[in-house]
Amino acid sequence: MHVQDTHWSAAALASAGGRTGGGRSAPLRVDAQRNLEHVLRAAREVFGELGYGAPMEDVARRARVGVGTVYRRFPSKDVLVRRIAEEETARLTEQARAALGQEDEPWSALSRFLRTSVASGAGRLLPPQVLRVGVAEEGPAPVAEEARVPQQRSQAGAGELRLVDGDRAGGEPGTAALLDVVGQLVERARAAGELRADVSVSDVLLVIATAAPALPDAAQQAAASARLLDILLEGLRSRPA
Repeated sequence: MHVQDTHWSAAALASAGGRTGGGRSAPLRVDAQRNLEHVLRAAREVFGELGYGAPMEDVARRARVGVGTVYRRFPSKDVLVRRIAEEETARLTEQARAALGQEDEPWSALSRFLRTSVASGAGRLLPPQVLRVGVAEEGPAPVAEEARVPQQRSQAGAGELRLVDGDRAGGEPGTAALLDVVGQLVERARAAGELRADVSVSDVLLVIATAAPALPDAAQQAAASARLLDILLEGLRSRPA
């Protein structure tokens, strides 16, 4: 996954997609709505393949519209990134809830969530800064943060992934709900003795954000992704001593 520091402007976000203050403006014309759908689909593909650092020109090219059309709907790339990240976070949250509610076995629930999310590609579009690599000088996580995310390790050493909660990651809407439900999946599997004791929520999110190398054939790409996930799942699972 490509993780890039991104600052989002609330004012700019409000003007994107015709939405303000959580509401919606008048319906778009048919052609404008079609262009918006093309841009959003292209953005998911481009950012999923290249990360959020990909330029708007690549999105416009994939959508087969002029870059001006993209900027008319999204006045900055940050606004488009936030729109995509919000939608994909919501999709991941629903996938996690479905796995939690429909699978009785803890490991089956966790692996179902991972397989579904990897197949959908949503994990590669997690909001920027949800994960960050810890450095030694950061020291232990603050007590308040530990209370919010009890599944997370209390200390991150150099090179270890730490979870960044919604407030610290820029307040991305929906992030807290995602962390909560994935945390439940992790805790259930750990309590059942099926998940390694040192596996955290951020490790699980890292798994779904990891993509197999891009292959020209869709069937080969799907097979490679499935094989990579099998390997990663084996790494997460607890083994008898």
